[in-house]
Amino acid sequence: MNWLTNFVRPKIRALVRKPEVPDNLWDKCTNCGKMIFHRDLEANQRVCPHCGHHMRLTSKRRLELLFDENTLTRIELPRTPVDPLRFRDSKRYIDRLKDAREKTSENDACAVAHGKLGGMPVVIAAFDFHFMGGSMGIAVGEALIAAAKLAVLQQAPLIVVPSSGGARMQEGILSLMQLPRTVIAAEDVKEAGLPFIVVLSDPTTGGVSASFAMLGDIAIAEPGAVIGFAGARVIEETIREKLPPGFQRAEYLVEHGMVDMVVHRHDLRETLARIISLLTQPRAPAEVIVLPTQPEAEIIEPGRAPELPAVPAPPEAKA
Repeated sequence: MNWLTNFVRPKIRALVRKPEVPDNLWDKCTNCGKMIFHRDLEANQRVCPHCGHHMRLTSKRRLELLFDENTLTRIELPRTPVDPLRFRDSKRYIDRLKDAREKTSENDACAVAHGKLGGMPVVIAAFDFHFMGGSMGIAVGEALIAAAKLAVLQQAPLIVVPSSGGARMQEGILSLMQLPRTVIAAEDVKEAGLPFIVVLSDPTTGGVSASFAMLGDIAIAEPGAVIGFAGARVIEETIREKLPPGFQRAEYLVEHGMVDMVVHRHDLRETLARIISLLTQPRAPAEVIVLPTQPEAEIIEPGRAPELPAVPAPPEAKA
């Protein structure tokens, strides 16, 4: 009986059992609806090969794409209160945090790292929308302040890649306090004479767009990214008018001067490297040609008539 149970039965079950197929082999584009093999999508930096739609990235993947190979070093962020208001709606806030941490393997919605980009030192703070919508609470505020302090300490540019729905409502007024704190952090970087660059990804809305996200020296956006404060539906209901096509999209904001440029994800790293090089290492692209000096013009003081050159006297007429 043991022989039949331990040997024969498992062999029969293995023959008739249906092979298990993982559920995450294919991803569906949220824009065109086409199915994409997960390896092809990752190799294309999560950009749809059919319509060019830029899908959202995790903070870990974002940092890997921006830093030079083998130069990325994540920093340990300050510890913050887990549930300062003991908030509870349909679910306890502490349980939501636990689920988000298990889902993303991140401690909160923002990760900070330093390393090299194009051979130049940089500090990058990247948001993860998969962590409670990338909402900004105390932990995110502390992460951005830590990133600013590290940039000043290393005399390196600071790059922030927000992807957020705004302030985290479960932390109430404490989350709103992060708006002025992140603005001060951005100003500290600027006062140190360092570039502060913001890469606006989909979406950048709410309290994040109302604070540090719109203060960059250079504002870059990914194609099709939603950028704004309130949602389009809320605005339409408030003003009772139909919004123009493409409203709050990256391309619309470039046309109206709110964003400096829209850069495809495949070209983002090279574009950032070129901008940082121009801002931190200004140098002449070619040999400087010294022009011959010109005689300086006489400066005439106010109220004084210019001295005219003497006119030679005409020759005396012969008698």
